Amino acid sequence: MEPIKSIKGRGAQGKIHNRFSENQHEIRDDFLNYLQKERETITHPTNFIETFPKTIINKVTSPDVGMSFSLNPYQGCEHGCVYCYARNSHEYWGYGAGLDFESKILVKKNAPELLEKKLRSKHWKAYPIALSGNTDCYQPIEKKLRITRQLLEIFLKYRHPVGLITKNALILRDIDILSQLAKENLVSVFLSITTLDEETRRILEPRTASIKKRLETLEKLNMAGIPTNVMMAPIIPSINSHEILPLVKAISEIGAKSVGYTVVRLNGAIGQIFTKWLENTLPDRKDKILHQIMECHDGKLNDSVYGRRMKGTGNIADQIHQQFAIARKKYLPEKYKIHLNCDIHEDFKSGQLKLF
Repeated sequence: MEPIKSIKGRGAQGKIHNRFSENQHEIRDDFLNYLQKERETITHPTNFIETFPKTIINKVTSPDVGMSFSLNPYQGCEHGCVYCYARNSHEYWGYGAGLDFESKILVKKNAPELLEKKLRSKHWKAYPIALSGNTDCYQPIEKKLRITRQLLEIFLKYRHPVGLITKNALILRDIDILSQLAKENLVSVFLSITTLDEETRRILEPRTASIKKRLETLEKLNMAGIPTNVMMAPIIPSINSHEILPLVKAISEIGAKSVGYTVVRLNGAIGQIFTKWLENTLPDRKDKILHQIMECHDGKLNDSVYGRRMKGTGNIADQIHQQFAIARKKYLPEKYKIHLNCDIHEDFKSGQLKLF
């Protein structure tokens, strides 16, 4: 049997069908250059598509995601993490959750304008807003477009609390703004670090910053006085579940304030995408990995019940929970809770409105 050829530099190994209409788009060469370095055939360039939403802040209704409001300057994500729960959201835009998600990126260039309008509104009450919640606000195109930086400038201007989660070292570009926000307790950062093994990172999260870069980023942010936490999400049995203690030890030594985790769940189209990825990438371990994921979700690849879907149930999920409890007790014994300042914005806005 002829071996299956993997699509290098992408997480999804094929398209997932979804009807959509063609939009005008710009083709950039970032991904093409990447593939040329890897000596791989160029078949899936990245398209960037401008959108013009009327609102930008989303109310998060899920009670177990740890945020109440989110803001996503981009939809779709070039990082290509094969397990990403956000893939399904691309279907709402008329695209597929597979290669479309990581090669058709929707760009909201008017996001800064919409944010400023919202923060100026007399009806808006300050509450932390998370960047991004759905896709990474520091994915590669941000280096050129700088939308996230513009958003941070507005958060600083209006003294409004903001949280960020990313797996890209590009966040260091904005350390000047983040430092100013941190001085007034207006920012918290979460770095996503799922593994210490570069080969695992390369196949699981193909276009993300290297593990070395992420650890350096964590250290530099903390040295700059920016409170930084780590999310080891998701934990995938038989892929990175054995790394919990060494990873928590490593991040504690360079200043992480806390660590959180989720257990992988393959909701919607992601089950098909992940299974295909296993066939191409880890065929000898495919059945074992899928069976262990199912053990965490009552015999299914996904569990949608709030309160248990993120952590799973059963023996394997319990073992993961116990490992984190041991790791936290040993390496991060001081409990750290995030309480960003919401009062400064209200005082600032009241003072500004008096000028008019």
